[in-house]
Amino acid sequence: MRRWLTIIAIVVVALILAPYVIAPFYRVIDPVSTLMLWRWATGRRVERTFVPLGRIAPVLPLTVILSEDGTFCHNRGIDLGAMREAIEQSGDVVAESRGASTITQQTAKNLFLWQGRSFLRKALELPLALWLNMVLPKRRVLEIYLNIVEWGPNGEFGAEAASHYAFNKSARNLSSREAAELAAILPNPIRRSARTPNGLVHRLAGLYEHRAADFPGHDSCVRTPGSAP
Repeated sequence: MRRWLTIIAIVVVALILAPYVIAPFYRVIDPVSTLMLWRWATGRRVERTFVPLGRIAPVLPLTVILSEDGTFCHNRGIDLGAMREAIEQSGDVVAESRGASTITQQTAKNLFLWQGRSFLRKALELPLALWLNMVLPKRRVLEIYLNIVEWGPNGEFGAEAASHYAFNKSARNLSSREAAELAAILPNPIRRSARTPNGLVHRLAGLYEHRAADFPGHDSCVRTPGSAP
C-alpha cells in the first residue's frame, strides 16, 4: 500500500511540476491548449492556424489588452487589485465580462489546466502565471494567448480562425469595430457571437472600441521597436 501511495505521490508531483519545465520552451514552440487536446481526443472539430503577432491587425491585441487586462504591460502575471475589484463589482455586466484573471493567468489556464472554476485550479493557476511572466516576454505571452483561446462555437481557436468564422477575413485585416466585437465575446464564445452579435456584444464592443481609440499606447510592451502607437 505504501508503495502505491509513493508512486501516486510521485506522479502527482511530476504533473504539477511539468508545466514549469515545459513553459520556457514556448519561447520557440507554438503550443496548443488543453481544451484543443481534449477536443482532438474526443473526435471533435478543432480549427486553428497559429499566426505571429505581426500578422494580426494591431488593433486586436490592443483591444484585447484593454478589455481583458488593462495592467498587462505592467503586472507580473497576476493583478490582485483586479481580483478585489471584480469581487466588489460582481453585479456589473462589464466587470463580469472582464473577470479577475489577467491575460497571463488565462494563458496558463488554457495551456496547462482545465476549464471551469474551482479553488484548486485557481491555486495552481496563480503560481503558473507568475512563472510564465518570468520565462516568457510579454509579447510572446499575448501571442500565445491570441492563438490558443477558444473564440468560436464550433472549435474555432485563435484570432485567425475567429476572424474567418465571424467576418470571412484574415486577422491581419480586422477593423477596430471587428476587433472590439471579438474582444467582447471572449468570456463566452459559445453563448456570444461576433458573427451575429446581440445587444450585449454591441454594447461591449462600443465600449472597447472607444477605449482602443482613447488609449492607443496601452499595448506598448508588445509592439515591435519603432512601431507607432
